[in-house]
Amino acid sequence: MPERSGPGFRRRVGPPSRRARVLLLTLGVLAVLFLLFVMFAGFWTDWLWFRSVRYTSVFTTQLWTKIGLFAVFGLLMAVIVGFNVWLAHRLRPPLSAMSVEQQSLDRYRSGLAPFKRWALLGVSLVIGLVAGAAASGQWRTWLLWTNGTPFGTKDPQFGKDISFYAFDLPFYEFLLGFAFSAVIVSLLTSVLVHYLYGGLRLQGPGRRASTGAQGHLAVLLGVFVLLKAVAYWLDRYALAVKTGSYKGVSGWTGLRYVDANAFLPAKTILFFVAVICAVLFFLTPVRRTWAPALIGLGLMVLSAVLIGGVYPAIVQQFQVKPNEQAKETPYIQKNIDATREAYGIADSEVVQYEPANGTSAEALKPDSQTISDIRLLDPNVVGPTFQQNEALRKYYAFPKSLDVDRYGDQDTVLGVRELDLNGIQRNWINDHFNYTHGYGVIAAKGNQVDANGNPVYTESALPTKGAFGDYQQRIYYGEKTTTYSIVGGGYQDIDYTAENGTPVHFSYDGDSGVGLGNPLTRAAYAVKFAEPQILYSSAIRDGAKIIYDRTPKERVEKVAPWLSIDADPYPVVENGRVVWVLDGYTTSDGYPFSSKTTLGDVTKDSLTNQRGELLTAANQVNYIRNSVKATVDAYTGEVTLYQWDENDPVLKTWMKAFPGTVKAKADIPSELAPHLRYPQDMFKVQRDLLAEYHMTDAGGFFNGTDIWQVPTDPTTNSNEVQPPYYLTVRMPDAKEASFSLTTTFAPQGRDNLAAFMSVSADPGPDYGKIRIAKIPTGSGALGPKQVQAKFNSDPLVANQLTLLKTGTDSDIEYGNLLTLPVGGGLLNVEPVYLIGRSAKVPVLKKVLATYGNENAVVAVEDNLEKALAKVLGGAAPGAPVTPTAPGTTTPPSPTNPTTPTTPTTPTTPVPGATVSPELQKAIADAVKANNDSQAAFKNGDWVAWGQAQKALNDALKAVEAAEQKAGITPAPAPAETAPATPPATPPATGAASPAPSSGP
Repeated sequence: MPERSGPGFRRRVGPPSRRARVLLLTLGVLAVLFLLFVMFAGFWTDWLWFRSVRYTSVFTTQLWTKIGLFAVFGLLMAVIVGFNVWLAHRLRPPLSAMSVEQQSLDRYRSGLAPFKRWALLGVSLVIGLVAGAAASGQWRTWLLWTNGTPFGTKDPQFGKDISFYAFDLPFYEFLLGFAFSAVIVSLLTSVLVHYLYGGLRLQGPGRRASTGAQGHLAVLLGVFVLLKAVAYWLDRYALAVKTGSYKGVSGWTGLRYVDANAFLPAKTILFFVAVICAVLFFLTPVRRTWAPALIGLGLMVLSAVLIGGVYPAIVQQFQVKPNEQAKETPYIQKNIDATREAYGIADSEVVQYEPANGTSAEALKPDSQTISDIRLLDPNVVGPTFQQNEALRKYYAFPKSLDVDRYGDQDTVLGVRELDLNGIQRNWINDHFNYTHGYGVIAAKGNQVDANGNPVYTESALPTKGAFGDYQQRIYYGEKTTTYSIVGGGYQDIDYTAENGTPVHFSYDGDSGVGLGNPLTRAAYAVKFAEPQILYSSAIRDGAKIIYDRTPKERVEKVAPWLSIDADPYPVVENGRVVWVLDGYTTSDGYPFSSKTTLGDVTKDSLTNQRGELLTAANQVNYIRNSVKATVDAYTGEVTLYQWDENDPVLKTWMKAFPGTVKAKADIPSELAPHLRYPQDMFKVQRDLLAEYHMTDAGGFFNGTDIWQVPTDPTTNSNEVQPPYYLTVRMPDAKEASFSLTTTFAPQGRDNLAAFMSVSADPGPDYGKIRIAKIPTGSGALGPKQVQAKFNSDPLVANQLTLLKTGTDSDIEYGNLLTLPVGGGLLNVEPVYLIGRSAKVPVLKKVLATYGNENAVVAVEDNLEKALAKVLGGAAPGAPVTPTAPGTTTPPSPTNPTTPTTPTTPTTPVPGATVSPELQKAIADAVKANNDSQAAFKNGDWVAWGQAQKALNDALKAVEAAEQKAGITPAPAPAETAPATPPATPPATGAASPAPSSGP
């Protein structure tokens, strides 16, 4: 009979054909196999990567720790829950009179009966998998607990070693949380089974709970309450690391008066109450009544409210508030001492420094190196200049922010010429085979520019030539290298393009990368990078390798997952190689009484967006050490970790957990050691804390009378704080200048200068020594914002900058505003760059400077020498600069022996005239004095400069007298004279200068 269809009829669909079933089954199997292979590919490629960098122990330690925790805690959870479900089923009562409720449940019991074992196994397995996955994420907690190293310092409240809070307490809290989870899940599943099988009833005659259900649930509740007792006991110690807000410190950590005198006793009492309550629950199956246990539970809850809530509030209101300072002072002092120790600022030195308005040659003499090394080249501005001058090929690029290092006694600005794939025709072969690396490191003197305002390069060209000598210039691993490349195997990638446009080829021979000879490996990487061509491309030859994870930061983070890595790696050319240097931090959030800080917040400044990364943005810590110096070879990608802080117990713990991964400090190469420096992110964390924790007296801290803040960067339009600067500087209490990381502070809510802070950044005895020059209130010292306002409001500065921009279609950009304590006062220097609106290439055109306080003279000059001559050697601060009369010299000021002289111009004798011996000697003396003056200025020797200026003054007077005696008419002097002319060759202290004054 034909099948009927239409309205009122449903078409009968038969089962799928055998071919369709086979096809569906095949597709399902293939889908499962593909998913399994994707999981395998991730595991396999990770293993191959760690093996290629020789850190397989890191991979295996993490893997086995995670597997062990997953297996142990997953199995433990499954057994606990499964046992309780089985026990609840075993204790089910015999079914008698069927109530309506039980009749409804009987359908479910009947349907479940054939699958009870499988249901029990499935529920236990699922719950065990979830618990195991959560436990595997605690691998760091486990390794810290099993390898914990004592700090050797005890907390001031309980007398326990700091390691208890840093390593032990977190693991105990994890175990307690796991136990609570196991009991709660067991309790819920047991209640469900008891209800399903009649042990618990909501309807019908008789008892609501059977004897078996009552006993089972009472024991589980007793265990829960007993765990709560353990939690109360651990909470006592957790008070030492409890975080709240107090006195404006959002991360305030540790006990206060109410904690020590109310909460702590309350936790102890509640511990005993909970133990008694648990015993009452355990007695419930024997006494066959819930009454004692429920009464005990009610008393425990009431005690928690009264003792743990109401009583502390009463203590706070009636004991603390009436005399808060006296009550809180001991606990504030504990917080101050612990915070300063935990952040490495306990040994910071504070000296009083009242800046003078004027200075003298003698006062400037100790600061000659500081003055001569003033950095004009702002590494955060001149990146585009490096790009314009030294990229040389469109597929190379420099970062926006360059780096600063020392080579010999010269502060040097460095930029790595890295590969930029945006400058090529994009396709798979070009991206991953032809263009694989950058080329060379470009360097320029930090304190000089040429006559056009461009950097004075010490290493330049392609390939580079200069101060670094012969070194491996190819950059296969760098900050901008974010894609994978396939290299080696005889494949000739493009090394660089020669001047005539001919490509120079190169085949990578470095010991790096993962070999692609195995088809399984190629398939795994094809899945990892979602690129099927890796599987079959003929461009991949025998011996080819794939290199990836190529930025220095991600390589170090993978081999040392227990470190926080500084956001700003910097390059070093040493021993014929380019290596990236990175600073690694060990951290903890378990240092008692030490206030917590969020790393991402305190390390953010006006350059963060330009640099692009933060230090572990969300992490809250209250202990940090720069414990590791790491290097990444730019050619081979080799990662090396060196122990830097040999006393850090957190590092020692991780070294025990990952043995052999960190080399000893003594193994740091001698060529590398001079280039290691104090890290910026560490310094930012410390300066944020020192804004308040420079106050070491609890009374002063309580009153908050001397809180500082890091000033905003006045050279940008952002509201972010000013970044710290690497400078060569001599602090007022130091004998010599040293390469340092520096910053300024302003009083909270005001713009004037409160303090100048530096930390010695050079490896050596003083490395890490923090010095703070505290400015007395009312001194009139200008903060960065006030200095910038002074520059902007000065009519001469405004006029000069307006003229500079007029007709050039350019914009002005301010460089780093540097504040330096020199000569007993404060010198502020700021380079000004002219940037074309089309080319966007900064060129240094002016230097702004001021020395002193509110009434200080402002200089806007073409170079640093002229600016310094005006502010250090001009009229007394606040007095107008009077032009020197033609043909005369300005004698040294009584208050400023460095006042520059303005010589008349020695003239050439009339042809045919007889030059007397007196005139010849006077001219020779003038030339010699002028040369001595320029040499002294170049070396920053202000005493010698003043002496040479005096000698020049005397010599010029002798020339004038000899000319008059000989009847020679001197050349007319300019209408308005200038300070002593700087040397023609750019000295170490600043920009290139015009030619010297005319000679005889």
